[in-house]
Amino acid sequence: MRLFRPGRGHREGDTDAALLRAVADGDPSALATLYDRHAGWLFARLSRRCADAEVVREVVQDTFVTVWRSAGGHEGGEAGGWLWTIAARRLVDTRRAQERAARVEAARVGDWPSPVAASAEERALTALEFGDVGTALGRISPELREVLRVTVVDGLTTREAARLLGIPEGTVKTRAMRARAELRAALAQLHPNPAPHPCPAGGPT
Repeated sequence: MRLFRPGRGHREGDTDAALLRAVADGDPSALATLYDRHAGWLFARLSRRCADAEVVREVVQDTFVTVWRSAGGHEGGEAGGWLWTIAARRLVDTRRAQERAARVEAARVGDWPSPVAASAEERALTALEFGDVGTALGRISPELREVLRVTVVDGLTTREAARLLGIPEGTVKTRAMRARAELRAALAQLHPNPAPHPCPAGGPT
């Protein structure tokens, strides 16, 4: 499927950080270059979570609309991890909206659908977004949280995570270790006395 491309880019030599600064200043060609650089892999990875190509295409477009509106909030560096966080959340939001619409329609016609078990990915993403784990995750630094998302939720290897985040493989390993330690500490602050709370296990390989 050919994705809709927002204009024509002509800044291929610029870094992601420079492009995002330009997008924040209202440069549509910078957004087009970011789109050319990242839309393909976003579409491919989202397609692993959702078989509906039209939904995936819509999520990719929504992701870049969000980039256009909020590029000024990016903290610099490569855009890959930031874009994936936006896209993954948009996909979750889209699925929830579809489920709500299905429930409303089922209630209208009196035909309730059978419940569908959440996939392992969906359960992991939910655990990282909500409840105590989500609260604790919000307390650790953004770069560590980003590594946890791509290695725990997406299951990427060290090499894949490094490529996505634009950092060395050794940095991925170091941040993953620090992230797990900080997450355990944050969970301990939420529950100072009870039995240890389960923490995302494992790490990049």
